[in-house]
Amino acid sequence: MAGENFVVWRGGKTGIAGLDSSGSKRALDEKSEVSNLPGSESSRVGQALPPDPEVVEKPVRRRFSAEYKLRIIREADACGPGELGALLRREGLYFSNLSCWRRQLEEGELAALAPKQRGRKKQPVNPLATRALQLERENQRLRRRLRQAEQIIEVQKKISEVLGISLKDGDEGETN
Repeated sequence: MAGENFVVWRGGKTGIAGLDSSGSKRALDEKSEVSNLPGSESSRVGQALPPDPEVVEKPVRRRFSAEYKLRIIREADACGPGELGALLRREGLYFSNLSCWRRQLEEGELAALAPKQRGRKKQPVNPLATRALQLERENQRLRRRLRQAEQIIEVQKKISEVLGISLKDGDEGETN
């Protein structure tokens, strides 16, 4: 087994490793020891590298104008048997694009053929919502004042009991 060589792949680079006379694995230097191996050519090491696997960070979404969509629909309607596939391949489109555009045109959504804004749609502002918000704030403010007034009245009652002063309540004194 001594002297056997095999290719090692490490993080995008190809190297050659082998077994030394003791049988343990060791990496060989590409430039110096590859050419010393029997039956190896130093030019083969450069050719063994695979293509760069890096992918574009984020693909760009295609957007089609209304004029383009109408032109493609007209061309597709004028196509004879077997020509529609050639048109779609030439333009890089799917049949579903064409179907969707035709449906939108039939529904009278000519403006819908223009590219639509992606994402959440803004909700229309309800004029009653702002008024309701104002009334809620005023209600909270009045509740705070009422709570404060009730606390003041409770303190006045306790003071009058301690001092022996009788308070006349309009509600307690009346009988129906």
